[in-house]
Amino acid sequence: MKKMLNINLNLGNYLPLWEGVYQVIREAIVEGTLAPGQHLAEQQLAQELGVSRTPVREALRRLALEGFVVMVPRRGAYVAGMSLKDMNDVFELRMALEGLAAYLAAQRITPQEQTVLKETLEQLEVATAADDKDQIISTDTRFHAVIYTASRNRRLMQIVGNLSDQIQSFRLQSLFAPGRLKDTMREHRRIVSAIERRDSQMARKLAEEHIRQAEVSLLKSREKTSSEGEGSNISGGCIDSGGSAEQQETDGGESGII
Repeated sequence: MKKMLNINLNLGNYLPLWEGVYQVIREAIVEGTLAPGQHLAEQQLAQELGVSRTPVREALRRLALEGFVVMVPRRGAYVAGMSLKDMNDVFELRMALEGLAAYLAAQRITPQEQTVLKETLEQLEVATAADDKDQIISTDTRFHAVIYTASRNRRLMQIVGNLSDQIQSFRLQSLFAPGRLKDTMREHRRIVSAIERRDSQMARKLAEEHIRQAEVSLLKSREKTSSEGEGSNISGGCIDSGGSAEQQETDGGESGII
């Protein structure tokens, strides 16, 4: 049986067992290690993490309350999917946040932060050339964090923090869409250049376009996957296994689980 999680659970003496399991599974969902629609078998997770089924069950219940997991009667737990409307909502919000952050950073960034931003971009280029996925993820996250910090807007950073899991999940999915990394590097370089020139309007425009292109890439990738008929889709208790036509309607009148 293929492992779901390639990780060892190391809690130290600080967390309840179920909470440590919860954090590991949530991180795997956010980073895409556990894909939307994937079945989360309690026994397999317990064996891989070296715990009993009880903390796994408690962790899955917590994740279900937060919307990361869907509990299906007589079938178990599945990684939740998101509708096209959900995805569009997140990208619209991220476009506004990233654009504002870049706009403010171009005005307020310090020379030290400019140096850190350039160094982070260089590190991301090295990680991309080496195809080091873990390093790409951590460095890309740091790149965006530097810009948010340079905005000097604590409320903006709080909003981003509250939405970090949803933003991170879609960001990583789009980042590794076919051909996207090369475009991402080019877009990052242009954003850094605008911030260095203190061109706040251009920095905003480039940051918004960066997010727009990320959404386009993710949509294309998901459409290709959907056309190939891979996997099962789950969202809000709605399951589509092997071509079922059942879908959940969203508030915006759109359907289609991704």
